[in-house]
Amino acid sequence: MTTTVAHPSRLRAVALIVRRSLRRHAFATSVTILASALAAGLVMAVFAIQSQSQRAFTGGNVGFDAVLGARGSKLQLILNSVFHLDESPGNIPWSVYARLKADPRMRFVVPYAVGDNYKGFRIVGTTPNLFDEYRYGDDHSLMFSDKGRSFSPDRREAVIGSFVAARTGLRYGDHFHPSHGISFDDSDDDHDHHAHDEEYVVVGVLEPTNSPIDRVVWIPIDGIFRMGGHVLRADGDVYVPRHGEAIPEDFKEISAVMLKFKAPTIGADLDNVINKEGKEFTLAWPIASVMASLFEKFGWITRVLQLVAYLVVIVSACAILAAVYNTINERRREFAILRALGARKSIVFSAIVIESAAIAAIGAVVGFVFYGVIVGVAASIIRSQTGVVIDVWSYHPALIVAPPGMIILGALAGVIPAIKAYATNVAANLNPHS
Repeated sequence: MTTTVAHPSRLRAVALIVRRSLRRHAFATSVTILASALAAGLVMAVFAIQSQSQRAFTGGNVGFDAVLGARGSKLQLILNSVFHLDESPGNIPWSVYARLKADPRMRFVVPYAVGDNYKGFRIVGTTPNLFDEYRYGDDHSLMFSDKGRSFSPDRREAVIGSFVAARTGLRYGDHFHPSHGISFDDSDDDHDHHAHDEEYVVVGVLEPTNSPIDRVVWIPIDGIFRMGGHVLRADGDVYVPRHGEAIPEDFKEISAVMLKFKAPTIGADLDNVINKEGKEFTLAWPIASVMASLFEKFGWITRVLQLVAYLVVIVSACAILAAVYNTINERRREFAILRALGARKSIVFSAIVIESAAIAAIGAVVGFVFYGVIVGVAASIIRSQTGVVIDVWSYHPALIVAPPGMIILGALAGVIPAIKAYATNVAANLNPHS
């Protein structure tokens, strides 16, 4: 009488076959698991980094509604003034800032003047009201660490971002000399310093904001005008600043004006007047839409990375198929004995499919380690270069979809080896000489 395997016994039999196979082929299994883990981690990381980067540059509150600057590219204007990543497209007269400051439609107006750096970090000349009125994120104010404060507009004082402090070692009370030009490399050893007497003292270190502000050295805008090598011109005349003497407004030029409106409709009104009807200046508004256009232009890069991730996943599935398939020949006798003891063909088939799925499942779990490493490294580079912070463990649907997707793909990869095991000839493989 032929015995049949009861349901619980069938499950135990399948589990035993899978466990013994994984242990017997530990090295090959480990390599295959690592390949699956890398594939799972890579596909999750690509989607997470792309999503968070786009959200950080296009969806976050940058603290301003618009940027006004010289006629030219809106994108360049925003990258220069908001993210401090590009060169200034040109200067505009101080009188433009003065008019906007007096405009009752503005909640607050801040001038920016650039052109210098300290150890690769952008030096921005501005007014003290930036530290009082600026809001970022969910309406957070800029805060000073310890006993820091805002700079005085008529002194050589500076406020530095948290990232600048961490990288340069500058602290409250330290002195430093600015360098000419704008550098985008914080390892730059450019020694083109300003005169020795043009020394600034740090009077405030900002608490981390996880934004580009963390990478900036802020000084009084008057300090930019008075630095050696900065020529002040108006109608062909050159003005040389004198200590204790106010600089005539006609000789002042700034890089941009940062605007915060009292009502959303003001942006559309100014856009018509400045961009569509005017020819002197450029209003970059709305900031999120302008940045979104950047991601649209370079969207093909993301698609290429996604394609590479998918290919790695397919390769890992093929690795599972090859690893399991190559063990079938040496396991034919094992399968024949199981069949002779009453195990159904379906048990053998299920065991192989589950073994492949188990390899993929373990790989998917280990894949979170690879995901953390990949996103962690990418986040460090992005923060170092832009000041934007990527949260390694921020939720993305890929973190939920990728693991079961890998398991299903692993199970499918096991179908071909399972068919081969299913077709094992019991009589031929029980022969000790077979």
